[in-house]
Amino acid sequence: MRRATRGTVAAAALTLAGCVNGFQGANVQLDLSTATPVQADVLKTPEAGQLPAATHFTLYAIQEQTLPDSTVQDHLFEVARFEVHNIVDTSSPCFIDVGDHVPYPGIHVTQFATRVQMDTQIPDPTHPPPGATPEQLELVVTALARMAKINAILGPGGLVAVTSASTTAYPTMAMDCNGPPDQIPPPQCIDNASNQRRLQLCQQTWKTDGQLWEGTDRVLTAPLNGTTYGLLHNPMTVAGTPVGGAQLFVDSALVGVDAYAIYFQADVPPAGMEGPGTQLYFGRPTMPTRGVFHVHLVDPDNAAITSEMAVFADLGQDDVHF
Repeated sequence: MRRATRGTVAAAALTLAGCVNGFQGANVQLDLSTATPVQADVLKTPEAGQLPAATHFTLYAIQEQTLPDSTVQDHLFEVARFEVHNIVDTSSPCFIDVGDHVPYPGIHVTQFATRVQMDTQIPDPTHPPPGATPEQLELVVTALARMAKINAILGPGGLVAVTSASTTAYPTMAMDCNGPPDQIPPPQCIDNASNQRRLQLCQQTWKTDGQLWEGTDRVLTAPLNGTTYGLLHNPMTVAGTPVGGAQLFVDSALVGVDAYAIYFQADVPPAGMEGPGTQLYFGRPTMPTRGVFHVHLVDPDNAAITSEMAVFADLGQDDVHF
């Protein structure tokens, strides 16, 4: 399988020469296979087949140039960066509840049921204490069901999100509930003061970087911060219905592209390892349907591992779909 050579890498957008009309960007639709590696949770060591949390993927468009000696030189143009995460990260210090509708703003979601059980004094809803009300029982049962749902979407066949990319890191997590005011309380701190400090520090971080992705189990397609472009293709979801497909609108018109490649790379690569990173997929565009380029992407190390991509190029000139 051909690999893109590490020739010229440019951040310049691919545009159409000549007269332009309106928006010149493109719509890229990615259907990444389950073989695409997932990034590890932010505070966990990567497991087999996972990438470190501080990693990003880059989609490159490639233009090929034939040199006088008949060799071909690839010119790589960055189209978009993205990340691939489990739909929620239970290790993240900012996997929290946010909003006027939540009972404990700023609580770490992994501790939500614990706080409900503490407030209702019902550790086991199957054996409630005397005086427990039906309303209290319902709160506890609902909280425990929420925890079970989180475990389900993270288990085998769970959901994986294709998201915006960021190099921003959260503030340091404190050692205990009485840590410095600029450190995030650890998850087990569920008192109101700790929840409020956690909420404040997380929201401050999100305000500084709108691309830092943080998922939530409440509305899977609407993260707490950042952008969810879609989901990794997965035919074994908890609902039993296949899901998958990510969509990105990019500034490049993506006209005159000879090939595409997807690479992954550490957010801060080691000295001497600068460049596009490690190639994950490569493919050449075809046009089986007028106005739409199809790209069959193949892992250069294993031709059995494939993904698919559709490119609606140069939307400013599109007279086919709009």
